This record gives sequence, C-alpha cells and structure tokens, in this order.
Amino acid sequence: MAGSGGHAKSADYVASVLTTAGFAVSKQEFPFSYSTRVDRLSVDGTQIPIIRMYGTPSTSAGGVTAPLDVVAVDDTSGCGTSDYTPDVVGKIALIKRGGCSFAQKQVSAEASGAVGVVIYNNTVGDLDASLGEPAGGMIPAGGVTAAAGARLAALAGQPVTLELRVVVEERTTFNVIAETKGGRKDNIVMLGSHLDSRWRGPGLNDNGTGSAALLETALQLGGNAKVENAVRFGFWSAEESGAMPPPGSIGLEGSIHYVRSLTFGQQLDIAAYLNFDMLGSPNVGYFTYDGDNSDLVGAGPGPYGSAQIERTLTDFLKNAHGVSVEGTDLSGDSDYFPFSTVGIPVGGLFTGANEIETSAQAAKWSGIAGAPFDSCFHQACDNLGNINREALDRNADAVAWAVGIYATSTESINGIKRGEAKETTQKAVERSSERNLTEPVGASLDLACNDFA
Repeated sequence: MAGSGGHAKSADYVASVLTTAGFAVSKQEFPFSYSTRVDRLSVDGTQIPIIRMYGTPSTSAGGVTAPLDVVAVDDTSGCGTSDYTPDVVGKIALIKRGGCSFAQKQVSAEASGAVGVVIYNNTVGDLDASLGEPAGGMIPAGGVTAAAGARLAALAGQPVTLELRVVVEERTTFNVIAETKGGRKDNIVMLGSHLDSRWRGPGLNDNGTGSAALLETALQLGGNAKVENAVRFGFWSAEESGAMPPPGSIGLEGSIHYVRSLTFGQQLDIAAYLNFDMLGSPNVGYFTYDGDNSDLVGAGPGPYGSAQIERTLTDFLKNAHGVSVEGTDLSGDSDYFPFSTVGIPVGGLFTGANEIETSAQAAKWSGIAGAPFDSCFHQACDNLGNINREALDRNADAVAWAVGIYATSTESINGIKRGEAKETTQKAVERSSERNLTEPVGASLDLACNDFA
C-alpha cells in the first residue's frame, strides 16, 4: 500500500536491481493523501469482520454502541420503512442483502430511527459494496458475510459496537523511473505498472503480476542494451490511493503526477505508453486495451497509434500461444489514463478483475462461466495462491515482445523509421496536432481528471 513501509521496501528493491542492471534510475517523490481504515464490529468483546461501505459517513473514534435490531427477513428486507418496528429507534439494524440497493436500505433504516446499519450477504463471500448516491439521511453502514449475519441474528437485543472510520493524513511516496542509457531520447517507448496494492491484501495479482513482468523484462533487456529507441519503465505508486480515496479523487496519483511533471516537449518525446495491470487472474480472460474502439463500447478509441499497439499484442498472443484475445475499453481506470489524456498512444494487457466471465468466454479460455475473473480482487486472498501462472507467463512473453518491437522501430505507431533524423520543429508541431496536444500538460490533464472524477 502506498505510503507504507512495505511499499517503500518494494520500490527500493526495484530501484536497486535496475540500477545494478545498468539503467538510469530516479525516484520521483510526491505528496498524497494516505488513508487507513478502522472497520470494527464487536459483540461482548468478540470481533466480527465487517467492511465499511463506500459512501457511508464515519463514526466517531470508538464507534457507536447500541442494541442490535434484527429486521424481518424477506425478499425485500429493510427496503421500506414498513419493514422496521418502532423498536429500531436508537439501535443498529441488521438487514439481509437483496430486494433493493444498499443505499435504499440505509435510507429506510435512518428514516425509521436506526443509528447504524449492518447488511449481511445473501451469497458466499465478503460484502464489499458501495452506497452510491443515497437520496436521504446518512448513517454508518457496513457489510458482513452470510455466516456472520446468521451469527448476529441470534444476538438480537444485545449491545454491539460499530466503528467505521477513515483516517486520512498527508504522506510522501515515490514512483521509480528507469531508462536505458542508449537509444533515441526523442522517441521513447515507455511501459508502466503500479507497484502499490489495496489496503486489504498483499495484491499479488493486482498488481504484483504486472510489476513482476515489467521488472523481469527490464532486467533481461539491461540498461546498457543497444536499442534504436530508448526504453523507459515506470513503477507507479498510489494507483490504489489508500483505503478510501478522498472525495473527487480518481486514484492513479503516481502516474498523474508523472505526466503533470512533463514539459510539452517531453510529452512529444514519448512515442507510446504500454500499461500492464493484472496479468494473472485465476479465472483468466485475455484482454488488450481497445485502441481502435472496434468493440464500440464506452470511451471510444485511444490516441492515434493505440490501435497499432493493440494489434501488436493481440497478434503475438494468437500466434505465439494460440490465445484468442478480446478488447477491453479504455475507460480510464488504470495508469494509461493520464498518458492518453495528453494524446500519447496507449495500449496494454489485462486478465480481468471482478467482472463475471460469460459462457462464451469460459468456453474460449477454459474458464468458469458465471464466476469473476478474479474473485480475490482487492481482497486479502490476493496472495501467491491467487495467480494463474500460465496466464502470467504468456502475458510476460507479450510484454517482452512489445519491447523488442518498439525498441527497434515505432514506425507502425508514429511513422518514425529506424535511423530517421530528429524531427524538425515544424514536424513536431504537426505531430502534436495529430495527438491533440494544444496546451501544456498540467491544464489539459487537470481538466480531464476533473471531468473523469
């Protein structure tokens, strides 16, 4: 997690081994809002795991202690005020999931006089959910497992303590940037992955897999490699932005800070950016970012050159490993976003998060239909046992292939041939026009981030 001692040790390790491998390495420090969470539900001194729902207010330090009121269990448990008896006033309501949104249950509970809400799952697993935008009053709300809900239901009337807090403080973290010493510095190929994890777990798939593939590729290449185009690697911090991103934040703080730090000319010097976030999901899917918007889903195509990157990665996985690849939308949810915002061609690989794998996808990739690609996404169980090693191996091969291709020539992306002289000022202006770079990066990226948030 960014801002923690564990992340600092990981980043220091990456910087150390890349320096030894001959790269020009720098640490780019930046401030960010570090947040930790206190998610606590206790009954008579016994702790019951609970997860604070996104959008709920924090309790005061020490939490709120009140009797537990079990709301009548039916298909729409707690959805309307009629589900609550007058006894709920001043109590913490225990409600079953289902029938309406979590926000509606919270609003109805608050309107009925409850001082807190505990919602228990109606299926196996943790209940890590968002309240969205409740239309009415707000009281602390958290989610527990179905088993915990059954246990609590037998404790009706007993006092429970509910403490759900986010503690935010300003800290400093850093990106690690490494670049080959040789190669053109005006036509750089850049690759990146986020090195931080979510607060709840070690983050071995998200994003140990992307970082491991990137690091091994860099070490195999070596900082003194004879390349036509310089290769730059970015290991980003604060992509996950702590336990609870502050209001208005979109995460991606390390990569956004990096792109904001670039001058206009430095933007133009980056020929392409390739992003690798989650390369070993256990119920694997094989996706490349949809650079040409051929899927006609979501945000539209990436900057010119993104389609060519998509084709390079897709063709490699098909030809080298017989894998049929699907596109995934450039929705702005990973570290390619700030690069694409300023017109740099982007691409990359992804094996799926908590989206549900369809029957057609399961048949194609020998997966499990109706299950998430990664059921441990952002969970404590995202450990070494959560990695599909075959998928990671295949995708790591694709990372290395892309580096080999574009370190040699980016002609397919931006038309710049091997050995071609440095662009004239006029040609650089024309290329910036193609990439829609019409103002300094700070202003354009600030506007895009505000719109996205």
